[in-house]
Amino acid sequence: MRDQGAATGSGANDDPHPSEPVWNPPARIRPKVADRPRQRVDLKAVFGLASGGWQWTTAVKAATAMATSFTVAAALFGPQVGSLAALGSMTVLYEKNTPYAYRAVALAMVGLGFVASVAVGSLASMNPWTAAFAIGAVAGITTWICQALRVDKPGPLFFVLVCSISTIVPGGLADVPAHAGVAAIGAAVGWCVSMAGAPVRSRHPENRAVAEAFRQLAELLRAIGTPRLDHVQHDASLAVAAAWRIVLLAQTRGYRETPAAARLRAMLRWVSDIHLAATDVSLARTEPLPAEAADFADRLADAVGRPFLCPSPDDLDELRRGLRPRSLESRLYSRLARAAQAARRSGPGDDDRGLQLHDTRHPSILASLRSSLGRESLILPTALRMGITVALAGAAGIALGFDRFYWISITATSVLQGGNVVLTVNRSAQRALGTLVGVVIGAGLLMLHLPLAATIGLAAAFQGLTQLVVQRNFFYASILMTPMALLLAHTAAPYPVGALAESRMVDTVVGSVAGMLGALLLWRRASAARLPQTIVDVLDATRTAVLAVLDPDVRIDPARRYRLRRDLRSALLSLRGVYDSAVGDVPRAETTQPLWPVVVAAQRTGYLALAALALEKPPPASQITLQRLDLAFRELMAAMRERRTPRLGALPRLVDYPRINMELRALSSSMRTAVAEDARSAAHEQERREQREHRRAREEVDADL
Repeated sequence: MRDQGAATGSGANDDPHPSEPVWNPPARIRPKVADRPRQRVDLKAVFGLASGGWQWTTAVKAATAMATSFTVAAALFGPQVGSLAALGSMTVLYEKNTPYAYRAVALAMVGLGFVASVAVGSLASMNPWTAAFAIGAVAGITTWICQALRVDKPGPLFFVLVCSISTIVPGGLADVPAHAGVAAIGAAVGWCVSMAGAPVRSRHPENRAVAEAFRQLAELLRAIGTPRLDHVQHDASLAVAAAWRIVLLAQTRGYRETPAAARLRAMLRWVSDIHLAATDVSLARTEPLPAEAADFADRLADAVGRPFLCPSPDDLDELRRGLRPRSLESRLYSRLARAAQAARRSGPGDDDRGLQLHDTRHPSILASLRSSLGRESLILPTALRMGITVALAGAAGIALGFDRFYWISITATSVLQGGNVVLTVNRSAQRALGTLVGVVIGAGLLMLHLPLAATIGLAAAFQGLTQLVVQRNFFYASILMTPMALLLAHTAAPYPVGALAESRMVDTVVGSVAGMLGALLLWRRASAARLPQTIVDVLDATRTAVLAVLDPDVRIDPARRYRLRRDLRSALLSLRGVYDSAVGDVPRAETTQPLWPVVVAAQRTGYLALAALALEKPPPASQITLQRLDLAFRELMAAMRERRTPRLGALPRLVDYPRINMELRALSSSMRTAVAEDARSAAHEQERREQREHRRAREEVDADL
């Protein structure tokens, strides 16, 4: 029986020639499916800390940018207008992980967006109704642009905040250019602070991204043989995809031909191939790997930016002792060893890894915006939900007589960033409760009538502390963000402290309710409705990849191999993202939950296809086998579209790819189970409907009597 292949490139002493007979264990035992992701509205979700580290670097940069911009603008234009510069400095919160060359341009565009938001808010400030709908338009448009262009969090929130505060800054139409100019000063300060690391560590973002991919690979190696395998597999794939994006963004004209750039690309390709080799091992093994393998991957992560920390390939000799030379685990350890050899070099090495680029730095802006408007995209309904909810929330606040209706709009924007219904409800509770505590702190500070210097220092400190904790829990971030917002708002437009605190609390509660209503009433089923088609997309991409790999008459050149791998990985990540969103779309989640085994089987099949794509000379299959395999994939896709039981005959036997056979059988079985559960749910719903109609008819008869 033949193995599923070796790594691309040379190194015959480490990796077997894939066309030679090698040991490939039959897939008798399928690893256990991980527990379904569960999103709940409970105390832990509201008050518990999410995993991850504290954002110290972002906190220091945010505090520095706000303090500097606020001080400079207040000295030049006065404290009321100076608050706009403090808001403009929040450009520092965007593009925190991208390479400096790309970040310089992206932050300039964010700064222009802030200036445009200030201009829109200032122009709309003449009439409250106009201001409410202008804020809603800014919320919807910035949500669309941020998601289409993959602008990371905080997304549209600070564009809305900047626009909202601009509506209360004193001045008329003649002062709009001045307000926009002050915001531009703040944005420029934020740009400078964010770019401050470029002269010292110019390649730190891309090195960090590749290092993070190795660390997630280490977590995947630790998860092999455990029930959390499917979740960690997804996290590792996310890290690898993020590293590819960051490294591609860094390939500027003068840098991409350097030995350092070629070495980093080689390390990236190694971590990608090792991830796929680990996939083969994880789906063939039900026991954990030795801890030394994951520790070795962690040490490779440290060596990405510091080659002198690279581990020795000989450290893996003990792990390879006693293994068959061409087994899956031996191949995994060989790839780890060869990655260590690549990390020690100053260039790409002898196997040409890292020399060729098969992709552009980034897709065109117009193409990204156009694709976001497609029928299967979740970006358009998300943007429409945001814009409509924020506009109507502000208008409702005006109709109810709220003087500071814009806080309702800001709160609704913040709450709707949760995504699905469950996360929105959790975020709404966090926002409301955190604001209630934060208002007490902010009102107490305002009653002290602090000097301007103290106000600037406290606003900057609260901004830094907010960014420190916001990734861990939004409740604690809301506590810290509220005093900062009150200090800025009171400086921009002084207002009685008691009335300001009271209106802030009421506005927050109303905004939170508005956000929840928007999530419940507008496109609530968007993710759940798109999940079946997303599964079909994964199966189609998997079919294309598998048939290309197995067809002996097809030669896959490096550029096409890269595109197949990129597109399939993107489809797999999209599938998990859509499912995670759909499972929280109450009440439709009841029909989504049974699809979890289908999602897992589709993902595993896709990752096995990715692993096959990493082979230079994969074992081929006959044309009859290819035709039967194509029919099997098409039947599974048709059954998913029509939500029916697949009508599969005997699957073609893939001798060299037994785990693909196993996952296809599991996929068919899980689809049958999901259809049966749908039928039972439909029968129960019909029974309940008939009972309600019978009860209503009996009540009408009793009323007549």
